[in-house]
Amino acid sequence: MEIEKKLKILADSAKYDASCSSSGSKRTNHKDGFGNADVSGICHSWGADGRCISLLKILLSNACIYDCKYCINRCSNSIPRATFTPREVAELTMNFYKRNYIEGLFLSSAVIKNPDYTMERLYETVFLLRQEYHFHGYIHVKTIPGCSKELIDKLGKLVDRTSINIELPSQTSLKLLAPQKEKAGIIAPMQYISQQIHTSSQEKSKWKEKFVPAGQTTQLMIGASPETDYTIMTLSESLYKKMHLKRVYYSAYVSINQDALLPALPQPPLLRENRLYQADWLLRFYGFTVDELLDQNHPNFNTLLDPKCDWALRHLEKFPVEVNTADYATLLRVPGIGVISAKRIITARREFHLNFENLKKLGIVLKRARYFITCDGKYFDKISSFQESFIEENLLYLERASTPASTYIQTSLFDTFLPTKEDKIKSLTGAF
Repeated sequence: MEIEKKLKILADSAKYDASCSSSGSKRTNHKDGFGNADVSGICHSWGADGRCISLLKILLSNACIYDCKYCINRCSNSIPRATFTPREVAELTMNFYKRNYIEGLFLSSAVIKNPDYTMERLYETVFLLRQEYHFHGYIHVKTIPGCSKELIDKLGKLVDRTSINIELPSQTSLKLLAPQKEKAGIIAPMQYISQQIHTSSQEKSKWKEKFVPAGQTTQLMIGASPETDYTIMTLSESLYKKMHLKRVYYSAYVSINQDALLPALPQPPLLRENRLYQADWLLRFYGFTVDELLDQNHPNFNTLLDPKCDWALRHLEKFPVEVNTADYATLLRVPGIGVISAKRIITARREFHLNFENLKKLGIVLKRARYFITCDGKYFDKISSFQESFIEENLLYLERASTPASTYIQTSLFDTFLPTKEDKIKSLTGAF
């Protein structure tokens, strides 16, 4: 099969994997080498339609031995199959890099023959890139559950980031929809990688190469199984605390296979995916816990309001917040005030007393925050009372005004539509 045809098949097969982020690694180029990976993220090139394209995102193979019911590459599907050799992937990466199409590689694979065989092919690919082609750019490779620790060790010293996809949030759902997978078989290598990352950072003198310097990630599928948002976010919180993951990615289930055990969704639950990303930011950077956002009586996020606004409306006893005296943690809980805005407020008020005009000049967006703050005990202009119904009505109006009549679109290198400006702000920057 021609390389071009393989590339078309295997790039298309990779598009459902969302867990590829490129920031957080610094790998410096050497003499006669190619590429850099920078801590602020890899460099970007642009497609003809204006979309940002930075990673060559492909599968080594889509010839899978597993029959996961939700996966396009399941062995029982009648689809075109292809498998790259390690050298073909290495040469493609270098050719694309030299043409300035990409700055890095995201490489995954279906399970060919068995986990160790697949992992050996992935390792050989990365070894060729690093040692023979002297490529020092960003590389993210998926770890295959069930492979040996020796292969994880060898690969971890060459890549910037790795990931193991959990896919389904519970063992019950895995048994039903992916019977050849075990949750324990996914968690065990994830835990081992976490331990090795910690060891390499603590014993730098003993490690010639830092182990997975950009950390590890995972992906959870949303909507293929009946778990609530509370269950999903509780799992994510545990992974951040116990496994020290860099990111948990949430992928709205796309109905691509016909199976009685799969839900018949008219469209992917993209709004739900967006809410989970928003809540994820609140866990990682805003000091929230899952139990503050959701509970058994309130197990799913509000479809009309983002999680931070929803929480604030349910806890109006904590508001309004006085911007001239509130500490950093309290400011972060105000809808509309993000990490950067909170830091600006803390810094500015050391020099002068803040009023609403000052906040605007600092670049603080007040369209949500004005309902939850005071300056010198005074509300924002035209807000005469602090009433739940008044605040909720205005927040709902803002949400409707920022959401087009179409729908939320999942961010992807392969999509033909872009997310709304509001989605970008909330899900990508986390400035709620």
